[in-house]
Amino acid sequence: MESELINKDHFHLIGIGGIGMSAIAIALIKKGYSVSGSDLVKNKETKKLKELGAIIFDSQMKSNIDVVLSKFQNQKINFVVSSAIKNENEELRYCIKKNFLIKHRSEVLSMIMKSYFTLSVAGSHGKTSTSTFLSTILELCTHNSSSITGGIIPIYESNAYIKNTKFLVTEVDESDGTINNYISNIGIINNIDFDHCDHFSDINEVLSSFKKFSSNSKKLLINNDCEITRQNFTSSNQWSNKKINGIAYSIIPDYVNKGNTIGKYYENGNFIDMINIPVPGLHNLSNVTAAIAASRMLGISFKKIKKHIKFLKLPKKRFEYRGKLNERIIYDDYAHHPNEIKATISLARLFIQEKQYKQKGRLVVIFQPHRFSRVKQFKDEFVRELSKADVIYLTNIFGAGERNIYNIDSQQIANLIYKNNKNVKYLKDNYKIKDKFFKLTQKDDFIINMGAGDCHNLWSILSEKNTLDNKMDNEKY
Repeated sequence: MESELINKDHFHLIGIGGIGMSAIAIALIKKGYSVSGSDLVKNKETKKLKELGAIIFDSQMKSNIDVVLSKFQNQKINFVVSSAIKNENEELRYCIKKNFLIKHRSEVLSMIMKSYFTLSVAGSHGKTSTSTFLSTILELCTHNSSSITGGIIPIYESNAYIKNTKFLVTEVDESDGTINNYISNIGIINNIDFDHCDHFSDINEVLSSFKKFSSNSKKLLINNDCEITRQNFTSSNQWSNKKINGIAYSIIPDYVNKGNTIGKYYENGNFIDMINIPVPGLHNLSNVTAAIAASRMLGISFKKIKKHIKFLKLPKKRFEYRGKLNERIIYDDYAHHPNEIKATISLARLFIQEKQYKQKGRLVVIFQPHRFSRVKQFKDEFVRELSKADVIYLTNIFGAGERNIYNIDSQQIANLIYKNNKNVKYLKDNYKIKDKFFKLTQKDDFIINMGAGDCHNLWSILSEKNTLDNKMDNEKY
């Protein structure tokens, strides 16, 4: 990195408050670079960046660029964007017009990675959870690891932890085709699924993107349980939760409940030990197995890994318990693809089955669809998986910068779900849910609030309302 970024360049990140962009900003600050950025939304990330010394603009006007140019005129200025920033953005449009140096977020992350022995986590699903588990294991076992991820890692309480360490765990994104910018010491592929249909036209294009990533990885670790991954990649380093023979790293589940999974751990077909994993769900068992496998590839002893495994926690917004409201339990989850919804609903059913009281509650799903292109592409799959809940509420589609050229909306999805499950209703947004929350739900309901947009504000909106209405029944949340 130092060879490419000289004289401590300045970086201005357009859309700095995003979970991926803010992680890059933190890393640059920790590396000693000056940072500024703009975002229309004020959040915890922009607040933290201000505290770290970044200059934050809460607008995105070309005058911001002029301020940056005048303040840092003796430095080389890099303007950084993610694929979420479109050319219509006033700051970006101005930078293009003036022919300023513009870098994609992936280019900056790639340069940061060159300073470390890098373990890069890729895949269609579970990247953030796997990155979190791997970061936690490496931190506790080596005290010589940094991280840049797309979620808040509990052990660091941040999406970026940067020090002068040997190892760096990164979560790399395939959604816009920039995954081929990364060169990794160990590349990890969780699974491959068709998604991001705003960028890819079919599964073959997705697969091609992952193949570029694999060719840029010195060693490759892959999930044998994913059919697409298994059939298209060859590596001596594979993990599985179903097979033992011919697999380098296996954990076969022996006992599964809502709190943990106990399994038998094998290496190269040989039984090593039992292991108790303190996170629920078979999809998370796969993510943890990947993290253990990567750690073993580094030479960390299984005995040391097993000692620290009890400290694993899910990242924020991944089946995150938010609280209890008048005997209604509320969880947040990031699921926004049909296969992720399937896994989340399956996990929620496990929780409901293990309730201690006789009257089991209903599974209520509040879902905010994400991207018009995704809803259009997977309409039937969304209907199939969401119908499996007892009660479904859909809010408006979160466009994520897309225009609705498909003429699709959440009411259409609700109408299709109605053919399978009559307990479905469309409500515009979180505020409509807030206004009718106690009519829409009942005591003992297990509520999952799902999506990748701004739906996760629901808990704070409900909390505000019920503090004012004095309906909290002294619940601590």
